[in-house]
Amino acid sequence: MSSSPNDMFGVYVHWPFCASKCPYCDFNSHVHRGPFDEIDYVAAYEREIATTAAMAPGRVVQSIFFGGGTPSLMNPQSTGRIIDAIAKHWTLDSKAEITLEANPTSVEVDRFKGFRAAGVNRVSLGVQSLREGPLAELGRRHTVDEAIAAVRIAQSVFDRSSFDLIYARPKQSLEDWEDELKEALWMAQGHISLYQLTIEMGTRYFDLHRAGKLAMPNEDLAADFYEMTHELTAEAGLPAYEISNHARPGQESSHNMLYWRYGEYAGIGPGAHGRLMINNQRHATAAEKMPFDWQKNVVAKGHGLVVDDVLTWEEQGDEFLVMGLRLKEGISPARFTALSGRQISRTQIDTLKGYGFVETLPNGNLRVTDKGFPVLDAVVADLAA
Repeated sequence: MSSSPNDMFGVYVHWPFCASKCPYCDFNSHVHRGPFDEIDYVAAYEREIATTAAMAPGRVVQSIFFGGGTPSLMNPQSTGRIIDAIAKHWTLDSKAEITLEANPTSVEVDRFKGFRAAGVNRVSLGVQSLREGPLAELGRRHTVDEAIAAVRIAQSVFDRSSFDLIYARPKQSLEDWEDELKEALWMAQGHISLYQLTIEMGTRYFDLHRAGKLAMPNEDLAADFYEMTHELTAEAGLPAYEISNHARPGQESSHNMLYWRYGEYAGIGPGAHGRLMINNQRHATAAEKMPFDWQKNVVAKGHGLVVDDVLTWEEQGDEFLVMGLRLKEGISPARFTALSGRQISRTQIDTLKGYGFVETLPNGNLRVTDKGFPVLDAVVADLAA
């Protein structure tokens, strides 16, 4: 129902290549071996940016996020070309957050100053563990010492940085995680992302789990991991602002907040998803996943889109709930109504309040409580019904 573009706009840039495929990863990532013309490949990004900007002109870009895959494997000059193309076809806010995902291997860390010179001002490091054994089991190619060094270098090179850890891993105890998390919080500055390991279809871990060769924590233990994580981060001054993301006030990830607040964003690159307002309608877009098929499509048509669907009011409302209820700030029921053309059931809200799963804040926002977060999917389903 919105009659104008959302005032939040960002660009997600997907770099699909990785040095290896991690057993838990279900992202669109590909190990490429053999000759590769990166200069020519980046030209496809420039062209797709131009085409997308023609579809959604006049936007002010508040955030750019280079995800993957492993975008830190690209040449810093390639990153600069993509940022320049975005600034050429849209207006790049002078305070735009420009994030690049990186792995803490020495090869990638050596490029940090180049990425900074190219315009990147925030880096997110895929550390994943501060223990050697779990690092190997997770398929990571760096050591703990390399990870710690990379975090320190990132903090010295970039204005802002973050790193990720995965917990509730096979064989991990609460005591092990407490020690590891305390070490991580001692290193962290403004932001840290802490993800419970989930088993995703299509991954090596999925096959192992299905075969009974990968034992995961039961629901009660997983809930204990989650509760401890949130207690320790809050004590360290990095409270959760979203289920898996923790930050000092003012250090939240602008790009991720754009997603969770249901802003507008362009998806550029193989497999990238977008949400664009075009002719007063919200479009859900997705690009061809295979890296070189995507490139061929861009050369032929100017874009790699294989999905471009207009979302119904009901679909927009459902997406808004799914994204926004992850946030500690909650959602505005009035905005839900504006997007979906319907109201959230007062009966459902009162029932969930009775269970202690949701609460209404002084500003009128509806928020999921700490008790409700472990059953968030069910809460969202009830409110969307």
